[in-house]
Amino acid sequence: MLTRFAPSPTGELHLGHAYSAVLAHGAARDAGGRFLLRIDDIDGSRSREDYVAASLADLDWLGVGWDGDPVRQSQRLGDYAAALHDLKSRRLVYPCFCTRADIAASLAAPHGPSGVLYPGTCRTLDAATRERRAADEPHCWRLDMQQAAAIAGDLAWEEQEQGRRAADPCAHGDIVLARKDAPASYHLASTLDDAAMGVTHVIRGADLIASTDVHRLLQALLGLPTPLYRHHALVCGADGKRLAKRDAAASLASLRAAGIDGAALAADLRHGRLPTGYSLQMP
Repeated sequence: MLTRFAPSPTGELHLGHAYSAVLAHGAARDAGGRFLLRIDDIDGSRSREDYVAASLADLDWLGVGWDGDPVRQSQRLGDYAAALHDLKSRRLVYPCFCTRADIAASLAAPHGPSGVLYPGTCRTLDAATRERRAADEPHCWRLDMQQAAAIAGDLAWEEQEQGRRAADPCAHGDIVLARKDAPASYHLASTLDDAAMGVTHVIRGADLIASTDVHRLLQALLGLPTPLYRHHALVCGADGKRLAKRDAAASLASLRAAGIDGAALAADLRHGRLPTGYSLQMP
């Protein structure tokens, strides 16, 4: 077994991150396997090195040790570019020049698992127009979902202790695979990284269940293995909402400063016991 924890250095880790890391670490150690750490640091406008150092300190405080050196997404840009080039050569992606405001204002934009779907405005642009505009205008790259899904056929993944789940990537519309301000989207980078790292079991929050539809499609298109998945309940605050990095009271740094024993907290989290005021909920 090989599991991983992949924080983004865009803020401090909180109890929800700790719960996910502890579960992935414990699963690997119980099976005599390996636990890897990946730093998802390709968001150039928000990623900060002090948050990387803080994340490492938080994991050390919890007693969550990792095997080998942490993997950095910022060192894997060539692999993302190669995968995108492959999809371009197969005409499965296209440049999109629309802004978020353009999409939000479109009366044709349907809704999917993550909100407003892209209405396909740039999908029908002819090759000459795409080439001319791409030379001068900022653009992202979108997956032509209908074509991609037709090639991949019926898809499914194995959810631990629940059996096989059918994937429905078309419900997500033409997703972004490379952003205007980043060389790869979460979907593309995470899928490629898990395969390159040899991850056998992906243990992550249930808020990412829908994303697995897309990841399963990308695995099929790019000839990548499919790991076993486990999507766990989310840590929520007293208001019933899942924690976010802006929730300073739940940050691991604040808990450590308050004198909480990190190893004891990790042991409690592994057994589903949370500090007073927090609960585990499925979305």
